[in-house]
Amino acid sequence: MTRHAEAQQVLGDPRISTDPATPGHPMAAFHERPLTEEERRVQARFHVGQFIDMDPPEHDVYRRMLIPEFTVRRVREMRPGIQEVTGLLIDDMLKQGSPADLVEAFGLAVPSLVICRLLGVPYADHDFFQSRTREMISSSPAADGSPDAVAEIWEYLDGLIAETERRPGDNLVGRLVTARRETGELSHDELVGMTFLLLVAGHETTANMIPLGVHTLLRDPAQLAALRADPEGWPDAVEELLRYHSIVDWIVFDRVATEDMEIGGQTVRAGEGMFVLGASANRDPRVFERPDELDLRRGARNHVAFGYGVHQCLGQNLARAELEIAYRTLFERIPTLRIVGEDDELPFKYDGVVFGLGALPVAW
Repeated sequence: MTRHAEAQQVLGDPRISTDPATPGHPMAAFHERPLTEEERRVQARFHVGQFIDMDPPEHDVYRRMLIPEFTVRRVREMRPGIQEVTGLLIDDMLKQGSPADLVEAFGLAVPSLVICRLLGVPYADHDFFQSRTREMISSSPAADGSPDAVAEIWEYLDGLIAETERRPGDNLVGRLVTARRETGELSHDELVGMTFLLLVAGHETTANMIPLGVHTLLRDPAQLAALRADPEGWPDAVEELLRYHSIVDWIVFDRVATEDMEIGGQTVRAGEGMFVLGASANRDPRVFERPDELDLRRGARNHVAFGYGVHQCLGQNLARAELEIAYRTLFERIPTLRIVGEDDELPFKYDGVVFGLGALPVAW
């Protein structure tokens, strides 16, 4: 589905399933070989608590537990911590001196620090998480990722949550242990799976969006200058960058119909799979005037970069705050920031599950 209206219909219709086990789900076609018994065991363990691939009502049970952690009010309370993290990372960049790789020094580090604080994961382990998530999230959407990487992250979180169950802290995992685990609403494995999902989802997407947005802004000095003159425009700029790039496209918008229905004037039968092309929907001229142009004052909050319907990104308020603070603070602190080299020399991840840059050399 390539148009905005049809994208919202598919993503919001309860007769359409996201569960890969539903007959006809399109991801089944990507399994080139049968899984080994060990791979099946790891996969089954991995999917416990992974509500991103569940349909209501099971999906809703998990999501309701987490909604209070990502409200506008809760994220507003987190903003000083995000600002502190951002400032410390820029301090480190300035101390190390020019040039630098913005992906490694800033893009990966901001969401790593923020999500580790949120979940109560020691930041000392951030190198482990970055390396394992990069291996797990293969550049090929047809791949299952690395079973070893999945198992290693799961095993680490298994131990972390066991420790939290003994001594709950004042963080998201600690609050879930206190409010849900001790009442029997969540099993230990479910909590591990939920934490795994939040950790990976809260790291990979924002880590790619930060350097990509910085690149886009530096290549459009007139619009960047307008933002510097009017910092109140940063929230709208973030929305437009999210719409313009749509870095997570069809791979998270795979669905299958469970009943016969009509979508965009076409009949879709039960058991037929479909993909929503989010990047195309976000450039639908029926919704966005001059859709292929970057207009940082557009205020395009009706984009589907965060999805739509019951599976809309739970952490979107946090992502918006991280992006706004990261962009604004970086350009305030380093006003002479510039890209080193030409665009055709930069490693854009065109074949990645999540679009972004493998590196962004900058100087000041």
